[in-house]
Amino acid sequence: MAAKTDKKDVRKVVLAYSGGLDTSIILKWLQTTYGCEVVTFTADLGQGEELEP
Repeated sequence: MAAKTDKKDVRKVVLAYSGGLDTSIILKWLQTTYGCEVVTFTADLGQGEELEP
């Protein structure tokens, strides 16, 4: 189980960002709830072939 963190202790968060609804919502929630800076990380995993018709 993760240790409980006081909101005032959170200053910066790195979020693995997919661009979907879930990560878009959690990004704003982190900013609002913790008042922290959110740094997003997005990576090209080379899955383009799976998306082509």
